[in-house]
Amino acid sequence: MRNCKKRLLVTLLLATTLRPAEGSEADALAISANIRARHMPYGTVLDPILAAPASQKIVSYTRCGDSAIWTGHYLAAEAFRYKVTGSPDALANVKAAIAGIKSLADVTGINLLARCLVPMSSPYAQNITQEEQSNGIYRNDSAGFYWVGNTSRDQYSGVFFGLGVAFDMVGDASVRSSINDLATRLLDYLRSKNWIVRMPDGSASTSFIGRADQQLSFLEVGHEVNSSHYDLTLDKTLLSVEVPVPIGLDVISNDSYFKFNLDAINLYNLVRLDSSVFNGIYTQAYGILWRHVKDQQNAFFNMIDRALEGPDAARDAATVAMLDQWLQRPRRDFTVDLRGKLPSCNSLDEACNPIPIPLRVPATFLWEQSPFQLDGGGTGVVENAGIDYILPFWMARFYGIESAASVVSAATGSTSVSAESIASFYGSKLAGAALGASSTPLTTTLGGISMQVQDSAGVTRPAPLFYVSPGQINFEVPAGTALGQAKFTAVDSSNLVVGSSTANVQNVAPGLFTADASGKGVAAALVIRVGVNPPQQTIAPIFQCSNGTCAAVPISLGVDTPTYLSLYGTGIRNRSSLGNVSVTINGVGVPVLFAGPQGSYTGLDQVNVAVPLSLRGTGEADLIVTADGQAANTVRVSIQ
Repeated sequence: MRNCKKRLLVTLLLATTLRPAEGSEADALAISANIRARHMPYGTVLDPILAAPASQKIVSYTRCGDSAIWTGHYLAAEAFRYKVTGSPDALANVKAAIAGIKSLADVTGINLLARCLVPMSSPYAQNITQEEQSNGIYRNDSAGFYWVGNTSRDQYSGVFFGLGVAFDMVGDASVRSSINDLATRLLDYLRSKNWIVRMPDGSASTSFIGRADQQLSFLEVGHEVNSSHYDLTLDKTLLSVEVPVPIGLDVISNDSYFKFNLDAINLYNLVRLDSSVFNGIYTQAYGILWRHVKDQQNAFFNMIDRALEGPDAARDAATVAMLDQWLQRPRRDFTVDLRGKLPSCNSLDEACNPIPIPLRVPATFLWEQSPFQLDGGGTGVVENAGIDYILPFWMARFYGIESAASVVSAATGSTSVSAESIASFYGSKLAGAALGASSTPLTTTLGGISMQVQDSAGVTRPAPLFYVSPGQINFEVPAGTALGQAKFTAVDSSNLVVGSSTANVQNVAPGLFTADASGKGVAAALVIRVGVNPPQQTIAPIFQCSNGTCAAVPISLGVDTPTYLSLYGTGIRNRSSLGNVSVTINGVGVPVLFAGPQGSYTGLDQVNVAVPLSLRGTGEADLIVTADGQAANTVRVSIQ
């Protein structure tokens, strides 16, 4: 049985060497690839409906009515990505998004922006058009498309936001020419209709009258991309004084929370692009918005503030943490109901304080949804695109909040670590080849690479190394590293710096290893059963992996056989006391028998718990370890 336990521990440590970067570029790139593969069947962003919550089979598409706004946000995300990385893939995505938006203007035949379009030949056309019937379904028989009308200010706002960002972030001549043409067409249509959006039958779907902020934001984008065509002097003279008025009305309440996202994206372009004497009025309007939302834990709004107001250490650190927390959220629209579990104010379904990001109800774009909403969601069959991650992430990279190099917990991908915890440093061109430590105690130089850790007290220590490669270094945060911001510097055999980043060192930074090394899913843990008659002990892993996929092996509690779980993680050993470590399974507290160093492997911690018979029949459930008030990543176990 000892061999089983030893094999698991070795597997855990090997997994940390193979684990992709979390809370980093790897996540953003995977999301982008998935959007292109599964969320843009007709050139603009839609969300797939799957056959079942656990299925990957697409059976239809939904949320067509908001395709224009989210394609604009996607365009902005890929434009920021291109500016940061110069990636040909990002440039291709920018061009694809622009082409998609152009199709929404082409399909109407009058330069009116459609909400979305779907080919008449699509097997999903009937479902999509039925779902959007209330918005009005129009036909373009010559092109072979249905298109959705009743276009709102939201759709135009998202598109102009994306076009404005892309024009400034992407220097490619063909991209700029396309944006010039498209923005001019859309804006000239609006002006020709006196800012009233009219459908082909002449009916008005919405009006920009009374929204000077949005009119001027669009005009600023128009002037940016086609300055000879737009003279804004008269428009600014007449409209600027009105800009703060609708913002002031919006912040009276959190009702229709999406309005704050529209305010943010429009003021972003208006404030940053304007250089006139009226900019003070626009900045005043932005201040009204920011004072209302600044404490509502919104990573995207934080990035808008970083763009317009400059660096702020506390806000920027919080933004990085929020992006890490976003990665803990399900990607499907599973129902969330926190009523009765969190304090409510004003109404039964409104929390008193912003709900932790991993627990919030599902949303197409998390940051446009109220952080106080206690219940919502669907049946888990709609896959969200993830634009709410890649947009603030690439903005954070562009504005210097997220580093190209990063230090994270090897177990969870969180940017917080602790002394004697196992951490990963991600970068590029770090080592010449992959090389793992072959003996203990660990050496502080491996393959000519070393890691120097300078703590908040100014003391520099070498870090013991598990593994080095061109893109990743795994190491133990040195014992004695002071709490606070620490600098991690990778150097080569010539003492040249090959990568540098910072991370927050906490007293505890609890994280649990998972079977697939993702920080999510089934725990990399052992179940220990103690027989009474005859007395014997059996040990087995609670997971089984095949072809890169890991599943939970159900834990049988028996009738009178004491059953225990040994969980493995890092960042736990410095807890203040055993009494300040708690573990819940399916929300039920279970006895914690031990929480500390595993003893045989550097940096590895172990948490032992008793599994009460009352949990029999629970099935698959969440397990959460909390140390000194800090929750580790949520993992899964299965109990028969």
